[in-house]
Amino acid sequence: MKKTIFLFITGLFCTANGFAQSIVSDKSIRYQQERMVFKQWDQKKFTPTSGFLGLNPWYWLTWGFFYPNYHKTDLRPLSPNGPQTQRLGMVAAMNSTDNKYKLQADTIRKTALSEIAGQSRLAAGADPLWMFYYGNEFKPVLNNSMAGILSGLPPRVSTRLVSEGLYSWYKNELDRLKERIEGAHTADMERGSRIMAYYRLLNEYRRLAGVWAIRTSSAQTTIDMEARQQRLQGNRVTVSDWTPQTDIEIARKVLQHLQ
Repeated sequence: MKKTIFLFITGLFCTANGFAQSIVSDKSIRYQQERMVFKQWDQKKFTPTSGFLGLNPWYWLTWGFFYPNYHKTDLRPLSPNGPQTQRLGMVAAMNSTDNKYKLQADTIRKTALSEIAGQSRLAAGADPLWMFYYGNEFKPVLNNSMAGILSGLPPRVSTRLVSEGLYSWYKNELDRLKERIEGAHTADMERGSRIMAYYRLLNEYRRLAGVWAIRTSSAQTTIDMEARQQRLQGNRVTVSDWTPQTDIEIARKVLQHLQ
């Protein structure tokens, strides 16, 4: 008997719980949810409605007394003027501004890198003008040595240039010029200024090389003259036979050449 009563009470409890879980469908709540989230602010879906000839008292009580201005203003977050739409518009505007700033920053960065590359001493060695022209022209200065300076000169001329101090003078001038060339090559400066420095230094080197060529030629001439003097003083010069007829023949040759 007790078991039967217990089963009966349990069945009643389950039946009550089953009825308690029934689905509630409120059209007004559904309209409100749709209205606030994604659908249009439809004036026809404000419930309760006015009814036949506007005689629904719940309509006047709700929309006339409690919420008279509610349906007149679109309160959807995603409405054209809603807060969410404004926020998304602000986000899009900020993204556009950020992209513009990023583009400008990238442009400034590229410009700065190109200027640094043009001014940096690290890029000076890769400059085409240095690689194919100035580097080759400055090799006698940058790699100057005693063997290189005196190469191609007769031993007597080399000895005379060293003994008279001309070699020391020329070596010191080359060393000074070498320091200035290396300074222009390794300093951070604009490419145009660097090239102009190369141009001026190359002109100085050419003038210096011209002076050295004159000095070496003068030394050779001086040595030759001294050798002739020594032969004259030692009566080692052979003089060909001379007669008055010899001068006449020379004069005739000169006149024929002038005609």
